[in-house]
Amino acid sequence: MSDTYDRILHLRAIRSFAERPLDDADLDSILEAARWTGSAKNAQLWSFVVLTDPDRRAELAACGQFTTPIRQAPVAIAIVQEPGGYEFDSGRVAQNIMLAADSIGVGSCPVTLHDDGAATSVLGLPPSARCRYAVACGYPAPGAGPTSLGGRKTLGDLVHRDRYGHR
Repeated sequence: MSDTYDRILHLRAIRSFAERPLDDADLDSILEAARWTGSAKNAQLWSFVVLTDPDRRAELAACGQFTTPIRQAPVAIAIVQEPGGYEFDSGRVAQNIMLAADSIGVGSCPVTLHDDGAATSVLGLPPSARCRYAVACGYPAPGAGPTSLGGRKTLGDLVHRDRYGHR
């Protein structure tokens, strides 16, 4: 199998980060990979707000539940869905951010911002834009890794053939 396939199968969310800033070159590499994400009709109706200030990250973290990674990571990348954009494309961008980060030794964790109206205010977005997701990024803390929730359902539990319920 290819390195890409192996990376996809072993990618895990990292929720504990070392107390050191993210190198600018690493952040730029992650953002460049995000920029190259495919999108519906290649419209690329997204943008990114990079938060490095701890107070700003705390404000953004207050816009959702289970947002501790945003508070603890040195960087949060807020994914802005521009007018006419699709939530599916935001998810594609988040996955590319995570895969790119992992490939250069940076840990990441996707976070849902349950109150996207508050996130709009925190980020200073125009009313026509929306931010529902962010990705916390930083170098993994020593011993950081997958939680005990790991594992995956079998293909037999997930795959239906031609019609739901047909295995």
